[in-house]
Amino acid sequence: MKDLIRTPKQLGNLIRTARKKADLSQSQLGEMTGLRQETISLIENGNPATRIDSILSVIAMLKLDLDLGRRKKSADFDYEDIL
Repeated sequence: MKDLIRTPKQLGNLIRTARKKADLSQSQLGEMTGLRQETISLIENGNPATRIDSILSVIAMLKLDLDLGRRKKSADFDYEDIL
């Protein structure tokens, strides 16, 4: 099943869950990706200023896929809802 992610916080929660399933600490994941533990924490907490290349490194290391698709027309959602 795919997870629907529309906010940085939702992405961070998914990454935290995947890291814990992999039995990794933030420090260990940071070492594996070349990022600081503090950066991993920022990603997991949904910091919107986190660099996309850092996020993509973490996603790749956790063996996750990022799959973008068009939202269904019937979706009742506005961009302002995520701000």
